[in-house]
Amino acid sequence: MQQILIDGRWMDSQLSDQFFGTINPTTKSVLPGEYPVSTIEDVDAAITSAIEAVEMMRSVKPEHIADFLYGFSDEIMVVSEALVEMAHSETGLPVDPRLRSVELPRTINQIQQAGDACRERSWSLATIDTQSNIRSRYASLGGPVVVFGPNNFPFAFNSAAGGDFVAAIAAGNPVIAKANTGHPGTTKIFAEAALRALEASKLPRQMVQMLYRLPQELGLYLVSHSHVGATGFTGSRSAGLRLKDAADRAGKPIYLEMSSINPVFVLPGAVKERADIIAQEYFDSCSLGAGQFCTKPGLVLMVDTQEARDLVLKMSELFRSGIPGTLLSEKGPGEIKETIDEYITNGANMIVGGHLDDAPYFCHANTLLSVSGTQFLEKPDIFQTEAFGTVGLLVFAEDAAQLAIIAASLEGNLTGTFYTHTNGQDDDIYEDIAPIVRTKVGRLLNNKMPTGVAVVPSMNHGGPFPATGHPGFTAIGLPASMRRFAALHCYDNLVNTRLPEELRDSNPTGEMWRFVDGRWSQDDI
Repeated sequence: MQQILIDGRWMDSQLSDQFFGTINPTTKSVLPGEYPVSTIEDVDAAITSAIEAVEMMRSVKPEHIADFLYGFSDEIMVVSEALVEMAHSETGLPVDPRLRSVELPRTINQIQQAGDACRERSWSLATIDTQSNIRSRYASLGGPVVVFGPNNFPFAFNSAAGGDFVAAIAAGNPVIAKANTGHPGTTKIFAEAALRALEASKLPRQMVQMLYRLPQELGLYLVSHSHVGATGFTGSRSAGLRLKDAADRAGKPIYLEMSSINPVFVLPGAVKERADIIAQEYFDSCSLGAGQFCTKPGLVLMVDTQEARDLVLKMSELFRSGIPGTLLSEKGPGEIKETIDEYITNGANMIVGGHLDDAPYFCHANTLLSVSGTQFLEKPDIFQTEAFGTVGLLVFAEDAAQLAIIAASLEGNLTGTFYTHTNGQDDDIYEDIAPIVRTKVGRLLNNKMPTGVAVVPSMNHGGPFPATGHPGFTAIGLPASMRRFAALHCYDNLVNTRLPEELRDSNPTGEMWRFVDGRWSQDDI
């Protein structure tokens, strides 16, 4: 039985008599190791320990947080092969290039970016008005951040190493990491590395707590606890909304990333110009990671023309000939089939796939379906149900006017994409529809699929509900993602020596940008 991380040490779960195991998706075999389902005693102990860390963090300087993050990235590199091996066995994601060459370097990079942001300090948006002597900045919440990680990114979104984790730590908050039950062993390796880095740093050992699984009622208890500062969650809409309801009733911030179908509008000029290229790019994006990316383009919208029907023939051949990818869990195939059956029941036409595959690994046949624009508008809620996996729904609008009406019926999404003619033949229809889609998505793309999410400061990995719980925040893109887990602290008429360093007359780093009397400046006052 694996131990949980509480109070800076590994210990047995208290009074727990429930446990779970994991299954290798590529072989359907049970993996060694059992993990406890935590009790309320575990949760209370984690909160108590995290509160102690909050108190100790009041005297910790930003550069010490940065030192921990740099040290943590070093510790991850030391155990990188163990992480890759464990994540591959728990998720079935390929070792190369996905885990070793793409996701792990991305994870290390974002940890180091967070360290840079801590050291430089501009993330706090220090704002100074010298005439009134009122000054403000963003700083830690005064309570731990709970992080629920998803199953599809065992490194980059891991609850003990991923984007929410590093954003919360970088903002000065302890973290209570709730491991995803799809990759608990991977999360434990990260937590071990974090503890080693904490022991070598000036941060409290209690900065990171880690639990494997909670009964539903304890998850609700945790996010609504009076001492919790905020929660970051990535996962299903149903689970996210339950947690949101509990957190909202307790007045606790919760930042959700939930379902997104990421619509792709393929306009008539683009169809005529490069159908083969678009078909290939769509299949590659839809099937990437076996269609288990949060930015997978699940919905394609076109005006119904002969060229569009020809494009679908090209897409269908790619979906038919492609080898189904490995799904993350044994529940995946059944959940995909359930969504497809709902599409069919409500009038969708099956083009390719739609069936469970008899394979030695967890998978579902690559699937394409279609509906008319009128059918979509009759049941937009049904046809916007997210189908995790290599599943695409094609919508054929009668004309550009109906395409605009369909765009207006869309729910909030992480991304929205337009494929347009390179010489401007689609400009008129784009200018009509893009402003509608702009209000529906966090990131608007042109002539590229949305599955690539660059870890750069300008990235918005967020969007209107139900893609997320709040359209004003991003889960990727430092330092902006840090401000989800920060409070705005204002100081009115304090003498200089009583102010935080960021708000004193002297710039604490010489490089930090501050908004002084209406202009951005790096100068001393």
